[in-house]
Amino acid sequence: MPAITLPDGTVRRFDGPVTGTAVAAAIGPGLAKAALAMELDGALVDLSRIIDSDAAVRFVTRKDEAALGLIRHDVAHVLAEAVQSLHPGTQVTIGPAIENGFYYDFARNAPFTPDDFAAIEARMREIVAANAPFEREEWPRDQAIGFFEARGERFKAELIRDLPESETISIYRQGDWLDLCRGPHMRGTGDVGTAFKLMKVAGAYWRGDHRNPMLTRIYGTAWRDQKELDAHLLQLEEAEKRDHRRIGREMDLFHIQEEATGSIFWHPKGWRLYTVLQDYMRRMQSRADYQEVRTPQLVDRVLWEQSGHWENYREHMFIATVEDEDKTLALKPMNCPCHVQIFRHGLRSYRELPLRMAEFGACHRYEPSGALHGIMRVRSFVQDDAHIFCTEDQIAPETASFVAMLAEVYRDLGFDGFRVKFADRPDNRAGDEQSWDKAEAALIEACRLAGVAYEHNPGEGAFYGPKLEFVLRDAIGRDWQCGTLQVDYVLPDRLDASYIGEDSARHRPVMLHRAILGSFERFLGILIEQFAGRFPLWLAPVQVVVASIVSDAEPYALEVADALKRAGLVAHADIANEKINAKIRTHSLARVPVILVVGRKEAEARTVAMRRLGGADQTLLGLEEAVAALASEATPPDLKRETA
Repeated sequence: MPAITLPDGTVRRFDGPVTGTAVAAAIGPGLAKAALAMELDGALVDLSRIIDSDAAVRFVTRKDEAALGLIRHDVAHVLAEAVQSLHPGTQVTIGPAIENGFYYDFARNAPFTPDDFAAIEARMREIVAANAPFEREEWPRDQAIGFFEARGERFKAELIRDLPESETISIYRQGDWLDLCRGPHMRGTGDVGTAFKLMKVAGAYWRGDHRNPMLTRIYGTAWRDQKELDAHLLQLEEAEKRDHRRIGREMDLFHIQEEATGSIFWHPKGWRLYTVLQDYMRRMQSRADYQEVRTPQLVDRVLWEQSGHWENYREHMFIATVEDEDKTLALKPMNCPCHVQIFRHGLRSYRELPLRMAEFGACHRYEPSGALHGIMRVRSFVQDDAHIFCTEDQIAPETASFVAMLAEVYRDLGFDGFRVKFADRPDNRAGDEQSWDKAEAALIEACRLAGVAYEHNPGEGAFYGPKLEFVLRDAIGRDWQCGTLQVDYVLPDRLDASYIGEDSARHRPVMLHRAILGSFERFLGILIEQFAGRFPLWLAPVQVVVASIVSDAEPYALEVADALKRAGLVAHADIANEKINAKIRTHSLARVPVILVVGRKEAEARTVAMRRLGGADQTLLGLEEAVAALASEATPPDLKRETA
């Protein structure tokens, strides 16, 4: 008699083994109609799963966040059936759910194109309307291999051969069509709904290996209802308008070229944006008693072996050899082992702790060319990296101070708030379990004392310690994980870092790894898209353009620009022989925040007509008044706080 415990604590008892479908029906017709799948003792399974012993059950309905993964998984199967019914002879390979959607990889002589989407989507809707039930079957391994080989599905047969002998071979049917799949699935194809859309095609090597055949990958997006789909498509449309690569070209900020794949050529305006942000971060860190350092780019592999990075991070490192010294060096992918070397240089006392060491450290990491994305995913970047060497008792106050600083930085940069994820020990980790227990407990306690609420992100910690991940939401609703704080007992031990305690004995420091922006390159890409290039005046690469209407006003335009420059503003005079409307269009496309228009009248009266980006109105101000107002507005927020 299985006893089924429900989320509200009530218990339902049944005379014998029972399916999730039967349990939902016993609870009520409303739940029987709404339930799509169930969590059985925390594991997501089909409603058809037999429950033959006591268990905790929670039903998943369309309102649940978990429903999105089910919908996207199932619609990938619907896509595969539609493709094979329209294009016989096409082989299916794999088709997982991914963030915001799904994809399926197909093997076919002629690759698919977006022109095929209309017919495929129409067939998918027919399959959904038929509402064929998803039925799970378990097959002997040899039977499954023989079946798919007989159908010419060599990729599926290969997948089955490579599964461990202990793996159950499960097949899911939907009507006359079937696929190899672990599941779970919803009740039938009708549960997918119609809120899906095919988005794009791409090439993908079988199993990600360039030596294997090239497949056609069809991407799609799927949601719980049409409202969610429409909101997502609107977000994508807005994201395209805000794409930092396009805005970067229009504002002349940077470019990327094949001769330096994954690295950025910063143009004067872009570098000005970069240095303003870096100077701001430097001031913020200096006020928080961080000591800035600089460490080498090329470091002997011996150090990376000692730290554990060679074992855990080797595939992401660029290697250089020194033949006459018989050495192997690596371009540093992160700064932490080098900071430990500075800490170890000389005798340290407990009186020096916490020691906060910061570096705008240039790092290099190998990223596959297909993963590179503008300035957001690169191979060469600079981190706003810092490490705090402290005692166990200092973890909590240092965490609280860091979170307060991070919150202030994010507010200054235009973000209203952030979410925090707690990422605990990964499967591939260094150190003993006792150290991990201490590190995780210390970080959780630090969050409690600092008043930081967090959600759990299981198994996503660094190989040397658990971490907090700080997630921003931008102006169009996208999430970006930027800041991080990691508690590390492992690296100080592996690299033999120590300090002399109050008891005159040697002790290991705890090492807190922390960053607020992450990498400058990625964060600047986020900022460009957050503001759509319309930066607040203090960040803008060019803050003011003084545009002359007639040639008689050119000397005055130059005088106004000089006055602005003396006040600390980045200002240019546009005295080209063009009509004023053309000048305004040019500088508006370049997202200059303020245009000061001057003609004969303004020159005679020593005034300026101020025009804001995106506005059609002009405000007439005296020259001195305009310069003072703009200089005040262009003061970085941290400096404003000092003078408030």
